[in-house]
Amino acid sequence: MPRLLSIETSPRGAASISRQLTRRFVAAWEAAHPAGTVKIRDLTDTPLRFVEAPWLQAYFKPESQHSPEMKTLLQLSDQLVAELLETDHLVISTPVYNYNVPAALKAWVDHVVRKGLTLGFDGKGLVTGKKATVLIASGGVYSADSPIRERDIASQYLKLILNVLGITDITFIAAGGAKAVDLGEISMQDFLAGFDDQIQAALA
Repeated sequence: MPRLLSIETSPRGAASISRQLTRRFVAAWEAAHPAGTVKIRDLTDTPLRFVEAPWLQAYFKPESQHSPEMKTLLQLSDQLVAELLETDHLVISTPVYNYNVPAALKAWVDHVVRKGLTLGFDGKGLVTGKKATVLIASGGVYSADSPIRERDIASQYLKLILNVLGITDITFIAAGGAKAVDLGEISMQDFLAGFDDQIQAALA
């Protein structure tokens, strides 16, 4: 039974282009995998803690030496890691803020990059045999011929992190120029429809 894990991070709800793009992707994935299961991890509803000293102390101490307090500190991280390891296809949807991913998505990354669980002690990724699709909505356009191509930090960062974890089968769908929707220059639906072919290709 194929499994899809969807990581969503935009705080804009129904007005979010990245979330609406995810809705289309998930619908297409479900149509292609009628027996599959979908897990939605909404980071705006997840009580993610930023990395602090007590969390790091628990992180670096062997599990056999964890106190009850340390186990509590790592409980959410353990859950997020389990979701990642259990899935077959990971889809991450995110807006771009100041050329990079939102803080909530960076916090999720910090919780799932775990030595001994998703990352080997030799530095090799343990999250192998999985596909990933990254849906990025940005006001700027970072295509190969864009004069601001070098500012495309978000996709570079996510590709690096996924590769470190062991995921190399990655498809990026870049919804650049999304500010046209907010400016009323194009409807949300017309803008999103322009990425349907890329979504189908990502599922092939």
